[in-house]
Amino acid sequence: MTGKNNSSQMLEYPILETRRLFLRIPKISEARNIADFHLANREHLSIWEPLRGSEFYTIPFWQEQIRSAQQQFLHQYSLKLCLFQKENQNLVGMINFVNFERGVFHSCRLGYKIGQNFEGKGMMHESLHVAIAFVFARLNFHRIEANYIPRNHRSGTLLKRLGFKINGQEDHYLRINGKWETHVLTSLINPDWKAPEGT
Repeated sequence: MTGKNNSSQMLEYPILETRRLFLRIPKISEARNIADFHLANREHLSIWEPLRGSEFYTIPFWQEQIRSAQQQFLHQYSLKLCLFQKENQNLVGMINFVNFERGVFHSCRLGYKIGQNFEGKGMMHESLHVAIAFVFARLNFHRIEANYIPRNHRSGTLLKRLGFKINGQEDHYLRINGKWETHVLTSLINPDWKAPEGT
């Protein structure tokens, strides 16, 4: 079952902090920054993402996406975070926890991206370490799933460092950049998960 848990702590947008970064749901006023980030990284990200139409790189598109992200968090459907450098507020990447499922599953799915100029600096590992802790401790998910294309060695290494275990591989799993791609399926279990009251 997808959906809602009545916890009052879900009513405020989280601001997470690492040594170098702030992680938070973006503001409407930051739509231009997000559009510019995707334009600057268009070629870099295209091999790992679905085909994007021209509207994907526009300010109105991202204004609507931000509004949706804010509402989805408040209604407990997703948590979509932007990663900003503390020193200059530059947008370096994004982390999305989506497909919130409760009921007997208590699971969500993880996706992430980082700008080409910030690869290899440990920023995504730093960010995911904190974000996953929040999702487990504050949102009380039992399981996080994350999948990657086998040739994306950076992603595979990152997930392994974070403790994700490989569950298998699915052929022709997602259509990426106009082509059906095989994905490695991984997951991370919350060792401290507690059943909600009354369940």
